[in-house]
Amino acid sequence: MKCREGRKDELVVQQSKMAGSSCCSSLMMNDSTGKIDSNFVFTNSPAFTRSSGEAGSLGLTGLQNLGNTCFMNSAIQCLAHTPKLVDYFLGDYSSEINHENPLGMDGELAAAFGDLLRKLWAPGATPVAPRMFKSILARFAPQFSGFNQHDSQELLAFLLDGLHEDLNRVKCKPYIEAKDAEGRPDEEVADEYWRNHLARNDSIIVDVCQSHLSGAYEHDAQYQGQYRSTLVCPVCKKVSVTFDPFMYLSLPLPSTTMRTMTMTVLSTDGSTQPSQFTINVPKNGICRDLIQALSIACSLRSDETLLVAEIYNNRIIRYLEEPSDSLSLIRDGDRLAAYRLPKDLEKLPLVVFMHQRMEEQYILGKVTSCWKGFGIPLIARLCNIVNGSDIHNTFLKLINPFLISIDDALDDDNNCWNSAIDMEDVISPCISGSDENPADETGDDETHSDAELQFYLTDDKGAIVDSRIELNKSILLTRLPRRLNVLVRWPDKKIKQYDTLFRSSLPEIFKFGFFAKKPQESVSLYKCLEAFLKDEPLGPEDMWYCPGCKKHQQASKKLDLWRLPEILVIHLKRFSYSRFMKNKLETFVDFPIDDLDLSSYIAHKNGHLSNRYMLYAVSNHYGSMGGGHYTAFVLHGGDRWYDFDDSQVFPVSENKIKTSAAYVLFYRSVSDA
Repeated sequence: MKCREGRKDELVVQQSKMAGSSCCSSLMMNDSTGKIDSNFVFTNSPAFTRSSGEAGSLGLTGLQNLGNTCFMNSAIQCLAHTPKLVDYFLGDYSSEINHENPLGMDGELAAAFGDLLRKLWAPGATPVAPRMFKSILARFAPQFSGFNQHDSQELLAFLLDGLHEDLNRVKCKPYIEAKDAEGRPDEEVADEYWRNHLARNDSIIVDVCQSHLSGAYEHDAQYQGQYRSTLVCPVCKKVSVTFDPFMYLSLPLPSTTMRTMTMTVLSTDGSTQPSQFTINVPKNGICRDLIQALSIACSLRSDETLLVAEIYNNRIIRYLEEPSDSLSLIRDGDRLAAYRLPKDLEKLPLVVFMHQRMEEQYILGKVTSCWKGFGIPLIARLCNIVNGSDIHNTFLKLINPFLISIDDALDDDNNCWNSAIDMEDVISPCISGSDENPADETGDDETHSDAELQFYLTDDKGAIVDSRIELNKSILLTRLPRRLNVLVRWPDKKIKQYDTLFRSSLPEIFKFGFFAKKPQESVSLYKCLEAFLKDEPLGPEDMWYCPGCKKHQQASKKLDLWRLPEILVIHLKRFSYSRFMKNKLETFVDFPIDDLDLSSYIAHKNGHLSNRYMLYAVSNHYGSMGGGHYTAFVLHGGDRWYDFDDSQVFPVSENKIKTSAAYVLFYRSVSDA
């Protein structure tokens, strides 16, 4: 490939390391339209070498926060200090704007970005308000409109792709059908895929973020950011090899692949008391993984199954019945209970018992009483429902393991409690226990109601007290629901006859203690890369159509790094998303600053190209998902690091660069010499 005409020589901006240096060079700069501005002079005068934060330090210009735009500022500052990209946008690039590309933005995004970079690199610049850039960005990417917090990596991905399409030198993209390797040498197939890619994509973004230029622009000197993707059919063993370009690497954090969870398992036949189990499950796993691990931990029998539910305010607020639901839906502060149920009775309805007791409250200096929930809901299968006695007997069977010894019970209650099966003594005809009845009522009614358990039909929240369930009376239901919710009101004398374990709250899924700090997880960047390159099966929703079997199969997939670009952008996957919640991983990633050596991770061995990199920028995210803040660390002048925090720019020592806030890493290739 011949050298492209119109390409400007690289602008090398060097800071003088000698105080009072008079060495000076200048370059006339054009505006975003390509018109030459003879008044704009770029120099490496002593003003450029002032201490950070002083006006006139070229490139040390902050970006004003327009309202939750720190995510945008962070990404822009990293790109604004990417050497060849800065040289390009400070030069005359207007001739390369592609107005014919339907995938582009008529050059408006490129022009706005170029104009913004000029302002950031202008002599004597003060913090820049990127209003015009944000306005154009929001017009072409409505997801970034408004003033909500967004993801700097998502903005970066859109911006790189948008700039590429605006500046794509290919005016008419040819249709090219991708071919499988079919046993051909990898080198031949990889080169074919790259030629096909360049036939449709050729821009400064490809040059910088996807190519590796060894001192020239000839095609033979280009080495690409390129994956080798290998798919293997589990049935016919068909192997498919393809090569795809990449603009950045998105790496998982392997130290967080497992998660510790503590849960309580309860019987549904009254055979045992609740037991707590701590299990390890994949952090990115699904409910099926949780059920499997818990089944092993509690020695679940082959004729049993587990029903997992989340408990909040002494009631069940949701059932985790969908095996494919993500475990990210379960937070560390949640409390879960698992109920052992017989498999052969799965078609029978469940009865869910919730508990209330009378409690006194002080309101406006007066003592009032009301019913309050307590304890853990209990569940059982309803083998048959004839009348209220069936419900009563089922409940008594469930609470039988919590019964205190008869001698202790007699000390607490003068009423005889001979055994848990003595129905007439435990449950006798009693008065209505509705909320309208005064709790401090005196006389025979008080003595009578204080001695009895009262049962009511209710809703799944235990908030509606419906009809009273009477012994030997049929339960009036228009239809039998899947789950019958029953509210049990306990008199104080009956509560004293049961073990306090029954009334205790469930443990949180994960808890370190009130004063204990969660230990900092740590992992090296190389381990993240190894996790990314690990062989793994495709998910059920991402099946591969096998040309051998002529059907979709859950193939295994293996990624390899074939070649690397000159600018290597690494995205650390700290954020996980689901329909209901977002989560951030605070893992500390130990990444090299001066010498990232990827030689042992490259599948294509090419002796004359370096696979060593030096860090020059970091996009940081501090805090939680909703209320976090983005900043950028940038290497400026070749040897000094600066912290770009919106409008503020100040120096930072190199030993402060590595933090658990590091989110997107920017590396540039360095020579092996």
